[in-house]
Amino acid sequence: MNESINITQSPSRRDFLKRATGLAMAAGALGFNPSGLAAQSRRWPVACRDAHLRATGQPDSWAALQELGAEGAEVEVNDELVCPSLFHPAKKYTLAGAEAIQSLKADLAEKGLAITAFCLHNRLDERLEKELAWNKRVVAAAQQLGVKAIRIDVVPRAIKREEFLPFAVKACKQLCELVEGSPVRFGVENHGNTTNDPGFLERLFDGVGSSHLGLTLDVANFYWYGHPLEELYSLYAKFAPRVVHTHCKSIRYPDDKKNVRRPMGWEYDKYCCPIYEGDVDFKRLAGILRKANYAGDLCLEDESLGKFPNEERGVVLKKEIAFLTSQA
Repeated sequence: MNESINITQSPSRRDFLKRATGLAMAAGALGFNPSGLAAQSRRWPVACRDAHLRATGQPDSWAALQELGAEGAEVEVNDELVCPSLFHPAKKYTLAGAEAIQSLKADLAEKGLAITAFCLHNRLDERLEKELAWNKRVVAAAQQLGVKAIRIDVVPRAIKREEFLPFAVKACKQLCELVEGSPVRFGVENHGNTTNDPGFLERLFDGVGSSHLGLTLDVANFYWYGHPLEELYSLYAKFAPRVVHTHCKSIRYPDDKKNVRRPMGWEYDKYCCPIYEGDVDFKRLAGILRKANYAGDLCLEDESLGKFPNEERGVVLKKEIAFLTSQA
């Protein structure tokens, strides 16, 4: 809607601030940081993985997000284009076809919510052609829904880890070709025994050489892998310019284990915890991301929920969303 402005009147201070805020938000959404719009003023949407939403006890995914105070969700999409973790008493959600996409888009608009990323569980080295066909359809849906990040797995399944890099570079180049000319970017999650290795990630990004391949920064996975706590922040800074999406979770290790190199996955089930109780300094992380002009989301992923009774899990998630909102 166009606004008509009476040029004979000076705008009120409230109008001025409203318009300035709108310009700042628009610039942030486009990844710009023009002079006068400080990076530290950027606000990121706070989202939740859709797999957590049933824990609220709400009747549908949208009511669950509103109950938590989240602005959007990372939505899983399987290879049949179904969104298996979204739920509603009267419908199922899928990206298979224009009508289905429009239905999802209308529900999001009605509730004032967004999909901040799609989540794919890839098996690239087992079935590359099928993966490319699947991703092509997801990319088309992402453009229709305004989703700019697609979280992907780049992990060896059929190929030995030490032989995996050349294949991964080739596969990711082919993925990037699918999004040429669009704002959509793939975000490789630092995950498992391969992409939590900073050296592998660097060689992958350098080998692909495309801005369309970024990182889904799982904040705790580098810690899970065994990197000492104080080394995490240099890793965050190294890869911050590549970050397109996040998984925000944490771990609380004993004091004598925080800043030593641990075996991969050491005692994770015992020490994973809600983000407001963990070792990761999210304020420090937010500063690193702002400095890199990050323009994505802060998306909650909590792998400690199983430690809590069913009736407490929604409360934990709500506290975590509030915590992330305070950092955004």
